[in-house]
Amino acid sequence: MPMPTAVLIAAALLFLAKTIAWLIQRQQGNGGIVDAIWAWALGGLAVWFAFTGSAAPEVRGVLAAMGGLWGLRLGTHLWRRNWRAPEDWRYAKFRAEWGANAQSKMFWFFQFQNIFTLALACSAFLPAAYREGSPPPSAMALAVAILLLSVWGEGLADAQLQRFKAAPATRGRVCDVGLWRYSRHPNYFFECLHWLAYLPLAWGSALWPWGLIAPLVMVGLLLKISGVPLLEAEMARRKPGYAEYMRRTSMLVPWPPKNR
Repeated sequence: MPMPTAVLIAAALLFLAKTIAWLIQRQQGNGGIVDAIWAWALGGLAVWFAFTGSAAPEVRGVLAAMGGLWGLRLGTHLWRRNWRAPEDWRYAKFRAEWGANAQSKMFWFFQFQNIFTLALACSAFLPAAYREGSPPPSAMALAVAILLLSVWGEGLADAQLQRFKAAPATRGRVCDVGLWRYSRHPNYFFECLHWLAYLPLAWGSALWPWGLIAPLVMVGLLLKISGVPLLEAEMARRKPGYAEYMRRTSMLVPWPPKNR
């Protein structure tokens, strides 16, 4: 399938996915549901572009497996975390600010996210799906290694935080154990690492430089727009000890903490 056609269909699929997310949140009153559907949809686009692409079958197969595994793991985690849970404070804040217009604005807010989602998918997946030739075996092995490390690390960080919050002795405290001792956002670190995994699959192709856009977009979103700034401002405001945690702990890259 020609690349422009595949991209247009991908945009339509994203519109449909976010519409379903909006319908679910309208029924449940929980905008956080969109996070899980975002991850599933984005992982699904890796499979879609692998199906429509013109690269060698082994390259497209690895691409589909990598993106599918990432999206399945993250989406399932977010669904289990948010389903029937109190609404994430970010969406609750939007809902309160928007008042009577909350539902219409929530719909278009979900659809606006598709701009970044499609940019991530196109820059990360298309260079591998539509490349000429194949990368060397070492590059494919490196791609799989980075992917597995990032999925494992993000899953471990999520599990450690979940256990910490659930334990009666530590409930309500700042999580500073495991990976969270060395990074305030280890899940974000491994999420950023994940977007580097697709670069080796495109290595040597004319489209390879486009693959750099995805990790840069994700770093920008997490560090400057929707991730760290909003989350840390809220955590410092309402969670005792978080300001001290920020002082001694690396923001993103895992690093030994500073002395108290």
